[in-house]
Amino acid sequence: MFLNAARGSLCRSTTRTARRSVLSTTSTLSQCRQYHEKVIDHYERPRNVGSLSKNDPNVGTGLVGAPACGDVMKLQIMVDEATGEIQEVKFKTFGCGSAIASSSLATEKIKGLKVWDAKKITNTDIAKELSLPPVKLHCSMLAEDAIKSAVKDWEAKRAARGLKPLAPLA
Repeated sequence: MFLNAARGSLCRSTTRTARRSVLSTTSTLSQCRQYHEKVIDHYERPRNVGSLSKNDPNVGTGLVGAPACGDVMKLQIMVDEATGEIQEVKFKTFGCGSAIASSSLATEKIKGLKVWDAKKITNTDIAKELSLPPVKLHCSMLAEDAIKSAVKDWEAKRAARGLKPLAPLA
């Protein structure tokens, strides 16, 4: 698999050998899918890659996967205990270019938000911004699930310490 940035596509080349009576010919078939420039940008230069300490009480970790394609996404948030603002976000994703781009974009969208606002981000928001084709919508669903899972983990850690849930100010 390689990225053909000039044409805005991710390509997979396969080589086939066809045998005819005496002569053999080799042909290279290229399967290319066109990607929006935002997908390519986030794939080539992903933002906020890395990890935070899962033992930190202010860090929530979401780990999700898609059995159909094998993509796995870990998203971590560091939240200000007093305000509920997401101060830092990191991710690690093992998967296709669309999964990596979805993770990267998700981290950009939630950094600086309150946790209750981050939970409102949907896969549709991510898919629209990246112009994902229908066959890649599961990647944006993973990103949404990872955000919600990370917030849920942070809320559980907070409750385990006897702290009340944070809610938006009216």
